[in-house]
Amino acid sequence: MTVLWEPMQGAIDTFGMALGDDVTVVAHASSIDREVGTGGHRLVVIGPEVPARNAYELAEQLRVDRPAVGVVLLRHRLEVAVLTQALRSGVREVVQADDHAALVEAVQRNEALSARLGSPNGEAGTAGHVVTVFSAKGGVGKTTVAVNTAAHLAAGGAKTLLVDLDLMFGDVGICLQLPPTTSIMDLVAMTGHLDAQGLASVVEQHESTGLDVLVAPHDPADAERVPAELVTELIRLARTSYDYVVLDMPPSMPEHVLGAFDLSDLLVLVSTLDIPAVKNLRLATTTLDALGAPQQNRLLVLNRADLKVGLSVKDVEAALQQPVSLRLPNAMSVPAASNRGVVLTVDEPKDAFAVALRDFVDHTVRPHFGDEPTRASSHRSHRLRRNK
Repeated sequence: MTVLWEPMQGAIDTFGMALGDDVTVVAHASSIDREVGTGGHRLVVIGPEVPARNAYELAEQLRVDRPAVGVVLLRHRLEVAVLTQALRSGVREVVQADDHAALVEAVQRNEALSARLGSPNGEAGTAGHVVTVFSAKGGVGKTTVAVNTAAHLAAGGAKTLLVDLDLMFGDVGICLQLPPTTSIMDLVAMTGHLDAQGLASVVEQHESTGLDVLVAPHDPADAERVPAELVTELIRLARTSYDYVVLDMPPSMPEHVLGAFDLSDLLVLVSTLDIPAVKNLRLATTTLDALGAPQQNRLLVLNRADLKVGLSVKDVEAALQQPVSLRLPNAMSVPAASNRGVVLTVDEPKDAFAVALRDFVDHTVRPHFGDEPTRASSHRSHRLRRNK
């Protein structure tokens, strides 16, 4: 079932044979959401006469709102700049308009992929939000921010998945004291055909918060065996099953991290008051700019912001050209909580670090997506609701 967006008269005569029998032709982008939402269409083919900018905008919108719907872009000429921007926007494939054989193959591939990713005809806005926590230097508290953010979302009633994408030295499992049973390595054999059942089979639940967790490989040597395409497939699938998907990143930018950035709705950038951390994060944001990541989708978190080390908050903001959205205090309770396997935002709600981070999630992260703060339910009632 395909939507063809093409203002040119006679489009169905030109492309109909390659697209199959069940094709709906629309002349305006405003008609596409209705067709996808009510007509059960899994694929949108954008014709060669649609301006490239409009095509990219639609692809970005569908990638967020309806990730199971594929987008194939037709162009009269295949140019490197077009291919780069199209794929960055969420277009799955770019095909030359007069190559009908290639179009047939692209349609078949994308319909099969959409079928695996799930039904597209749910209500608009049901796709989950992907929140990525990143720092460009180790030891700044990135994992602590990711764990506490995800745990607070889960404890507040949002179905939340925390994914440790620091594939070589991830600490999420240790911080939450989860048993070393499954990991993302168990999904490698499912690459290309990952489904919700497969994902559920390797996810562990943190009992005191109801948070679902997918940990990094237990052996650092296995990190290179996790393909970047699996990470992309995992994120696309997870956002169809969860309200929030929180990604804990490594302090570097390998291929799987760049792919995750591309699918992220919000980037939480973590730094501390030291020049190496700020310098590295500045280089990282320059890379994000080059990749086209929207600056309005970035939040800057300054950990240990109350330390007197000769570098001020204003210095950090000037260097990174971005205001600090959250100042976290230097607190001995943070490493103590990690050593005990507890989550401050849930287990020690009056702790200064916990109060600051909860406020950040409820009044900065949630509103970014238009979500209202949710009153935290008791852990018991939360677990019962999730296990129904």
